[in-house]
Amino acid sequence: MGELLLGIDIGTSSCKVAIFQKNGEVVAAANGSYQVYYPKPGYAEQDPDEWWKAVCKATKECIHKGDVNPSDIAGIGVDGQSWSAIAIDKRGNVLARTPIWMDNRSAGICGRLNREIGAKEIFRVSGNPLTAQYTTGKVLWYQDNRPEVYQETDKILQSNAFIVYRLTGKVSQDICQSYGWHCFDMEQGVWDDDMRRAMGIPEEFLPEISPCHAVVGTVTKEAAKESGLIEGIPVVAGALDAACGTLGAGVLHDGETQEQGGQAGGISICTDTYKADPRLILSHHAAPGCWILQGGTTGGGGVMRWMEQEFGDYERMMADELGRSSLIQFNEIAGRVAPGSDGVIFLPYMSGERTPIWDPNAKGVFYGLDFSKTKGHMIRAAMEGVAYSVRHNLDVAEEAGASVEVLRSMGGSANSLLWTQMKSDITGKSIIVPESDTATTLGAVILAGVGVGLYQDFQEAVDLTVTVKREHHPNPEVKEVYDKNYEIYLELYQKLKDTMKK
Repeated sequence: MGELLLGIDIGTSSCKVAIFQKNGEVVAAANGSYQVYYPKPGYAEQDPDEWWKAVCKATKECIHKGDVNPSDIAGIGVDGQSWSAIAIDKRGNVLARTPIWMDNRSAGICGRLNREIGAKEIFRVSGNPLTAQYTTGKVLWYQDNRPEVYQETDKILQSNAFIVYRLTGKVSQDICQSYGWHCFDMEQGVWDDDMRRAMGIPEEFLPEISPCHAVVGTVTKEAAKESGLIEGIPVVAGALDAACGTLGAGVLHDGETQEQGGQAGGISICTDTYKADPRLILSHHAAPGCWILQGGTTGGGGVMRWMEQEFGDYERMMADELGRSSLIQFNEIAGRVAPGSDGVIFLPYMSGERTPIWDPNAKGVFYGLDFSKTKGHMIRAAMEGVAYSVRHNLDVAEEAGASVEVLRSMGGSANSLLWTQMKSDITGKSIIVPESDTATTLGAVILAGVGVGLYQDFQEAVDLTVTVKREHHPNPEVKEVYDKNYEIYLELYQKLKDTMKK
């Protein structure tokens, strides 16, 4: 058996594919892009078949760039964005574009179920509040609004399970992504038939639950032809992207915490005991025997991508001349502004907000602008606003009984020394940045490596693959200004939330 592992990450803006050596070193990596569709206000959709085409393209590119013999790939792990609702028929055809995690169309349905069944009872079973972002409401939305899709549906798949299906022809449901369903008993790790019936979810829609590292199939002849792989490579069930990122950052034990800096932001706290709080998100970890208590926000690295897209024309024009990307220039501009942005504060609720406020009507807000403020103030305030959202989630998690001392940061924003230091200063936590920029796909291949026996266990896998690049520690000299701005940050939402509903 070869000792290479292939990881596939189905993100919101693109897929990432990487081939790793057993020690975690990247042999080759490639991205594939696809579109997010916004057909109506509150809607956000993607086409799973576009994911598959992008994965195939990126996989072929990886194999070519790394001069890899596909027969040396011992296993494949797939992770993906949360809360998809991919309806497939008995032949495996995708019946509709899937609403993604930003989609809020089922808010009315979720409100009705919370009233009829009881929000407390739903939370008792699932460990999560029933809101429109989860899978549950989206599937029931099909029933009410797309009956032709609902009637033809054979199974509902999550993002990673769909790619696994395209690779293997096998339907699967990993235990980690099961948290998208509110008929999933979070504490016991099984489907709850009573809640399923109360919600009107057909039993046949729900695939059998597997451990994340379980081999659920092998690459088919057809998939090999499309992707450049070879037939017969084992594929594991995979997991949620945040859970794989948590694993790839080296988080395995109680209290260890990952800070997510991808398109979305948030935290993932590993806990070996069941801790649920309706303000947060709870799922099983990708590694067995523990959970991850998550804060998931809509405004992470995507905030800076939006800022660069809308306000970075000059920096993009100067990038070649200066030899620095527009985002690096944005960091430099923000770095010239004092901590606290001279009173400019940003609410990073760019697509509603998830934890801990659970408000689909929440809006992004700049506060504190006057004629003395510059683009640099707005860039820095946007970065600080994301960091305030991390602190807000940490505060709530600690109220729920979680203990957090150190954050392990991953995602694109972890490459910004300025932004990472802001997060350390604002949260008051030390931050460790692992060496790999591919923590999420690394987590996916750790699942594959354990599943096929390349690693003895998860501890060995983490010990072999995860190293530390740098550390950040909070600066006490800026604590006062950040504490003051954080209080205003919280107050702004409380005073504006009713206005945001109009």
